[in-house]
Amino acid sequence: MPSGFPKYAVPLAALLVSLAASGQTYDVEVRPALNGLDVKIEPVEMTGILVLKLTNNTAGKVRCDMRYDASPQPVYRTSTFVDAGKTEQSTFRAQRKWFRVVVDVECKSTDK
Repeated sequence: MPSGFPKYAVPLAALLVSLAASGQTYDVEVRPALNGLDVKIEPVEMTGILVLKLTNNTAGKVRCDMRYDASPQPVYRTSTFVDAGKTEQSTFRAQRKWFRVVVDVECKSTDK
């Protein structure tokens, strides 16, 4: 081991590799219905949780309704409001082991 090289670096590197290998093990399919709105949808996949980042690039506020389907887990529905030029998140947590998550996202303009 080179001098000045921390003795804990090798075990730490091995731990990080094993954590990366045990990371998310599911596929995500996003099915957007944006109704002509400029909304960017970015899924962020992690073990046991899926985060959707919703970025509103339109001039007004939007409401995005999500329907998460990760059978055998029950279907989960939620809504997120996103102001113009902002990014918000919607999260979906695993209650059972899943292999595939289908997310229907419908966004509409709103005044609320």
